[in-house]
Amino acid sequence: MGSWYTIGLSLGVGVGAGVLAAGVLARSRAGIALAAVFGGLVGAAVGVAVGGMAEIVAGAVGGPLGAGGASPVVLGALRRGGTRAGTAVLVAAVGVVVAGLSLLPVLGYVAAVAVPVLGIRLRRRTPERYAGLRSLAK
Repeated sequence: MGSWYTIGLSLGVGVGAGVLAAGVLARSRAGIALAAVFGGLVGAAVGVAVGGMAEIVAGAVGGPLGAGGASPVVLGALRRGGTRAGTAVLVAAVGVVVAGLSLLPVLGYVAAVAVPVLGIRLRRRTPERYAGLRSLAK
């Protein structure tokens, strides 16, 4: 198929690994950073296995994109009362699906754009907390 396919594959697997790691680890900023590193390492390892330097860089970039995009989902679910194990299983399953879909041509690139965009949209929709409103609820 060409190098564009292997670059997209590495990128998509990196995004999927970042989403999977965010589901398991993203309970704090340190967990999100660790998930980004893990996703980047997995994506880079896939890049080493399937190609050259472009694939390694694409995989390493995909991990932080996936972790950053999935972290608002995880943090929002936990804030609203979701269990850690349930959230981890559901988000990890989505990460596996994203990585699997990257086997299809072009979908690795789509995942690398769609996951962070969805994360940004969720982050914007999150309501801000105001101390005054909490004090009135008593």
